[in-house]
Amino acid sequence: MLRKKKFILTIALAVAGITTSQAQDGQVTIHQDEKIPALLEKKTEMVQDGVIGDRYRIQLFSGDNNEASKVIKEYRSLFPEWSSTIVFETPNYKVWVGNFRNSLEADRALLRIKKSFPAAFRFKPEKR
Repeated sequence: MLRKKKFILTIALAVAGITTSQAQDGQVTIHQDEKIPALLEKKTEMVQDGVIGDRYRIQLFSGDNNEASKVIKEYRSLFPEWSSTIVFETPNYKVWVGNFRNSLEADRALLRIKKSFPAAFRFKPEKR
């Protein structure tokens, strides 16, 4: 009887050892709205423009439109590496520079910019 149990146990172990699991190959298909890539691109632009996100900017000037145009032209000739824009906030036109990820990055730029634009200052735009 003991021999019969050992024989059955040996066969069971042999069968279990022979049995192997097989991996299954699968394929995933993603169906997404065609507008999603365009929305992601728009969000990226808004982050880069400082409309959304925790970014810092530098203000060079606040006043009338003609003077703002002169300031931005001078700035762009001296510092082409940082973006610049004129923003209208009633009643003034403001020259804003950069879109810095943190205050350290903005302060480093400010040190260079202040040599040519002493009234420049760093700020964090309010979210619109």
